[in-house]
Formats: sequence, structure tokens, C-alpha cells
Amino acid sequence: TEITIKVLPAPEKTRTVLVIWQASGGHDDKGIAAMTDALTSSHEVTAAAHLPARVAARSAVDYVSGTSSAITAVRVEGPEPSVAYRCNELKSMLGSHAPVEELHSKNSAELWREVRDVSYFAESIKQQVWRLSVPPASGPRVAMTILKDNPGEVFYDWGGGLIWLALDPNDDAGEPVVRAATADVGGYATLIRAAEEVRTRVPVFQPQPEALASITRRVKEGFDPNGVLNPGRMYEGV
Repeated sequence: TEITIKVLPAPEKTRTVLVIWQASGGHDDKGIAAMTDALTSSHEVTAAAHLPARVAARSAVDYVSGTSSAITAVRVEGPEPSVAYRCNELKSMLGSHAPVEELHSKNSAELWREVRDVSYFAESIKQQVWRLSVPPASGPRVAMTILKDNPGEVFYDWGGGLIWLALDPNDDAGEPVVRAATADVGGYATLIRAAEEVRTRVPVFQPQPEALASITRRVKEGFDPNGVLNPGRMYEGV
């Protein structure tokens, strides 16, 4: 057996531009617009996330939690001169949306670890956590549709294309609304955390259309005719 591993060098420098939405109220749409501007620019942005004020307040990075504001974060990486130039250009561009600040290497790395690990929802273990993949421009509309009927919290990664939702405990984890809102924009939803009794009733993965489900069943039956390999692990009856 041979394994080929491609290894890329760690970036020399990492910095993050913060857009600080100081006014009260929701800023999800504005955050998505700022991330879109950054990601479609020529400045080689490597990550973009938006944290509403309640979520940002839980950050271990003082420059984030201390603002008492919603935060949009945009990351650039690479050689130091290039990072410094692109960071300044992004601050000039994004400063048209709201005041901006800059995180250097240590604080920048800490912030993106939090986003990666979804640490903002780690302590409220009773909350039911969903991971939604949607078109970025649809993110705020999908989240607000769900939160209108299911109290909870949200933050956005992947420029708005990845939504993390933490909903207050519910017998069905808000599944009907979550699935409908996500499917309406061509996305999908995965239930990441819920009590065991909820997980036995609610499918973890987005249900497949009947035509695709039929193909899935036939493929599974082809290489597992006796149904011994994790039956029902991903889809009921498969």
C-alpha cells in the first residue's frame, strides 16, 4: 500500500480584519455583504465569518468580545509584505461599511480556532445544534426563517455559506422548519447535537428525494445484500 500526502507550508503571517457593527439590531445581511465584497476582491481572502453580538461576546479574543457588537471577520495569509498590503487594502474597502480593526497572528489564530471548533455553542449542551450548507446570499434569510419559530442563536462561516444554529431544546429539534427553509434554497441541513431521544426521531442527514433515495438503496443492496454494514446509519431502511 502506498499513501501520497501533499503538505503545504504554514503561512508566514496571518492577520484578520474585523468589521465592527456598532449600532444595535441585526447585521447579518450587512455582514454577508461585507464578506462578499472581501471574497470577490483581488486580495486572496482565505476565510470569512460573521458573529452576531451575542455570539461574539463569548470569544476569548478581547478585541472581539470587548466590542459588545456584531463582528465580521476576514482573514488573509501569506508572506509578511503581501499580508500587510492586502490587510490595509481590505481595511480601506471594508471601512465603507463600518469601523474596522485588525488582529495579528496570535489573536487571529485564536479567533479562527473558535470558529472552526464552534466553541461558541460548546457550553450550552442542551441546545440543539444544526449545520446548514446554503448559497451564501441566502444565509440570513434561511437563519431568520428558522429562528422566527425556534428561539436560538446563529453564526456564519464560509462567507455565509455555512450556518451554525443552536436552537433551544425542542421535541423535534425544529426539524420541519429547518429542513424546509434549507431545501427552499437548494441547501442541506445536518443535525450535529441533540438529546438521544430526539436523535432517534429526527434524521441526522437531509432526506434524499425519492429518485436519489432509490439509487442509494440499490447501491447499498449491491455491495451489502445482507444489510450488515451499519444499517440505518445514514438513512432509515438503508
